Amino acid sequence: MRKVTLIMTASIDGFVVKPDGMAVGATAEPAELKRWKLDRISQAGTHAMGRVVYQEMASFWPTSKDPYAAPMNDIPKVVFSKTLKTAGWPESTIASGDLAKEIATLRRKPGGEIIAWGGASFAQSMSRENLIDEYVIITRPVAYGGGKPMFLGLPKALELNLLAATTFPTGHMLRLYAPEGRGQ
Repeated sequence: MRKVTLIMTASIDGFVVKPDGMAVGATAEPAELKRWKLDRISQAGTHAMGRVVYQEMASFWPTSKDPYAAPMNDIPKVVFSKTLKTAGWPESTIASGDLAKEIATLRRKPGGEIIAWGGASFAQSMSRENLIDEYVIITRPVAYGGGKPMFLGLPKALELNLLAATTFPTGHMLRLYAPEGRGQ
């Protein structure tokens, strides 16, 4: 059964969307971090995302020359949306049913890990329903004092075990966590 990994960039005060509505991750990152992410996402079997992030990525990656473009364009994508009727980005399908059931179906398919990209509401829903096997949290050395948090409305505390951590000279931090009781 495939695992689900959420990759999110957050500010040091826990926001994944800035007060102006822009994603915290939509900024430059250290070269070493980019290499790590590129290696990780290149091995993915599926990219999963909510409608907002899907539409943002679909408007950018198909014409991008960035090294991330190939794995983002070539690897199958599933957009979770109750309102989206078409998904024009190649290799994309729409999942509009119950989130937990749709994720369970994806887990049973063959292939590499499922990388979930958010946005905030999608990540919050995945966390609330305990659908994440590993959290990859990239922390930017900035505080916003507002915006949209990564975690909201959890039914109980989400206990996380640190699997690995790296701090880059720029102050960016890369941390990998598994929820308590999940594979280490």
